[in-house]
Amino acid sequence: MANSQDYYSILGVNKSASASEIKSAYRKLALQYHPDRNKTKEAEEKFKEINKAYEVLSDAQKKQAYDQYGHAAFEQGAGQNPFGGANPFGGGQGGPFRYTYTSTGSDQGFDFGGFSDPFDIFEQFFGGASPFGQQTRRPVYSLTISFQDAVRGIEKEVSIDNKKQKIKIPAGVDNGSRIRFSTYDIVLEVTPDKRFHREGADIITDEEITFAQAVLGAEVEVQTVLDKVKIRISPGTQPNTLIRLSGKGMPRIHSSGHGDHYVRVKIIVPKHVTKKQKELLEEFDNLDSEKNKKWF
Repeated sequence: MANSQDYYSILGVNKSASASEIKSAYRKLALQYHPDRNKTKEAEEKFKEINKAYEVLSDAQKKQAYDQYGHAAFEQGAGQNPFGGANPFGGGQGGPFRYTYTSTGSDQGFDFGGFSDPFDIFEQFFGGASPFGQQTRRPVYSLTISFQDAVRGIEKEVSIDNKKQKIKIPAGVDNGSRIRFSTYDIVLEVTPDKRFHREGADIITDEEITFAQAVLGAEVEVQTVLDKVKIRISPGTQPNTLIRLSGKGMPRIHSSGHGDHYVRVKIIVPKHVTKKQKELLEEFDNLDSEKNKKWF
């Protein structure tokens, strides 16, 4: 296994990539290299590689073992892995599209790379036709909503089979969320908002402050996904400091409450200063230098 390619490199993501970034990269590559779309021998091998990589990186326990021990964590046989015995993770299934799926509505908790079941990928290839023969299939429709609609939830009027009906989208949904209604499913696409970077239920934003505010401290107003709040910048705040606003993030769709909002402080350094400002800065620098000399 020493020559095996790094799983992160196979999926084209960094080691610090989030679960959603890993899933998104996998989905894209799975569609590109699936043997039913790409008939080349190279594509077949690539498909096997990305499935194996995703199988490990999408599982928190396997990912932790891989980050610590590399490929050795999954080699078969005693003495060939760092656990000193049989592989505690088993031989694996070679990626989510190879797990057995039943039409009873139970997927055994497996993560099918962002698809609700392994048949969903064929909707990308064949427009909904399943190559597996007669399967109980629910119609799947896509719907695009705005970021703010995802924050607050919304009721949308849609036309399905030439019949207009209203559907309720709960607050907290994310890009790729799948909602089951009576006879069909809806897969959501949430348009991003340039102000907010989302990490699950948490939100990260940048807040610019002046050099003087960073040194002296200040009270500034920031926009969260729901409202505006005032935060206190402590004197001596350093660049890229994170300030946590508890419960000010996205609603948690599968539980009560909200995620957190993190404000990342960015200090603005002026490109041009007036003569008076320059004199004051030079005076400040001189006083600071004299203060430091007293320590010696």
